[in-house]
Amino acid sequence: MRRLTVQLAWLAASLCLFAPATARADWLRAESDRFVVYSEDSESALREYVQKLEIFDQAMLYSFGQSIDTLPVRKMQIYLVGNRRGLLRVNPQSGASTVGTYFPTEEDIFAVAITGDDEGMSGEAVLMHEYAHHFMLNNLPGAYPAWFVEGFAEYYMNADIDVRRQRIRLGGSNPNRVAAIFRESWIPLEDLLTKRLGQVEDDDAQATYYPIAWLLTHWFYSEPERLEQLRRYLTLVSEGVESREAMERATGLSLNALKQALKAYTRAPQTVSDLSGQFHVAEVQITRLPRSANDLLLINQRLKVGVPEADRADLGQEVARLAARHGEDPLALLAAGHAGLHFGDRPAGVRALTRLVEIEPDHVEALQYLAQDKLRQADDAEDGGDALRREARALLARAYAAGDNDYRTLVLLTELRQAQSDFPNENDMLTMGLALDRAPQLPAIRFQYAAALAHLDRREEAISVLRPLSNSPHGGGASAYAARAIAALSAGEDFPSSGVQDEEPEGEPPGGAEPTPEEPDVD
Repeated sequence: MRRLTVQLAWLAASLCLFAPATARADWLRAESDRFVVYSEDSESALREYVQKLEIFDQAMLYSFGQSIDTLPVRKMQIYLVGNRRGLLRVNPQSGASTVGTYFPTEEDIFAVAITGDDEGMSGEAVLMHEYAHHFMLNNLPGAYPAWFVEGFAEYYMNADIDVRRQRIRLGGSNPNRVAAIFRESWIPLEDLLTKRLGQVEDDDAQATYYPIAWLLTHWFYSEPERLEQLRRYLTLVSEGVESREAMERATGLSLNALKQALKAYTRAPQTVSDLSGQFHVAEVQITRLPRSANDLLLINQRLKVGVPEADRADLGQEVARLAARHGEDPLALLAAGHAGLHFGDRPAGVRALTRLVEIEPDHVEALQYLAQDKLRQADDAEDGGDALRREARALLARAYAAGDNDYRTLVLLTELRQAQSDFPNENDMLTMGLALDRAPQLPAIRFQYAAALAHLDRREEAISVLRPLSNSPHGGGASAYAARAIAALSAGEDFPSSGVQDEEPEGEPPGGAEPTPEEPDVD
């Protein structure tokens, strides 16, 4: 997985200083069965983009024998920007070659991508890559080796989709990846099978990690017999067999023989699967956002991805200044409240969010932020904070009633219960399990649930919750911590009680550490 990075252009604030309440923004919002996409592009281009994403999702469902009508518990949120400035508006630390970023954070799970083509890889291709990861976590739970996680995403991101002709073909290639296969020295297959990209030190090996992962996946997918071998390999790995041994047992080939088979495959005609006619074109509802979106849509997402300490005061002031231009516009109140609680004037933040809830009683995010503030106050209260926790419980009950599929409400309900002597009870386990089901991308949710399972002496279940993270190619310190926790539980020891906060890679809630979002290599 990797990063789709973009910054919403610094939209001319002076043009909306005295904009009437009915003024509309350049931003459009498109919603389909599986996606919510924001864009400044034309309505027709946005509609076709969302329909292409819908077909892409249906194709993956179809490929794995699932109904194409299967819907996610939570729609994927995507922000499309026209240039790098938009990317930087969301994440100023974006790399120079970044064209898109996937942000799995504790306050939101979303992606940002630059539309159009870049020198190395288009923002659309990166988005498809990241969505393939997102799809795998949601629809194909399992402890997959890192190379296959990346090979899977590389394979599907090259889908050739023509909405107007209702055509989709799988098995295409990215020219840069193919060029690397013929131009660079290959990563040793043993390293590919046993290491994540970050563990590979040689530059040539790093350069071919994704290309060879794609090639090996493509080779397996090219024939039914090989696909069965892949299934056998993945089963062996999930059972704890070392990756090299599992590959040799599943294919009947030594790694040297497998490399020769892959070399020969590069000279053969490319196997492409035509799945045209299997899918339906989705209905897409498009609305134009109010003028406040020009100033605040992207910067509000910036608040969710983690902000360095040195930048927080300035960011809080900037959001307050921009929000003030738009009075009681809901997005302005949300951004002002969000920034006020985390980076600026807390009482002003509470007032903004309270007003937003008066205007929109079922505004889930506003209710969550207010509840979170109550919980933080309760933790610092000299009297134990029972009254504050009751207020938080009432706010979260409203948030749950308004949107019971929102993982953040479930996380905060768990936080509320942790202060109780009978935690975790049966209902707590259900709540944590639902949170994991709705946000399997978040390490913090996995750690919390696994620790609770271990506390109840349900060690095997705890290990199964941690395995996908321990194998994650982009898990960083969280993967290492998950591996240590698995080792401890397997040895009959207690769940490790330290290290999670230091090693969690996906970023903390606003006010926390700077995040490390998922960013694909686009060189």
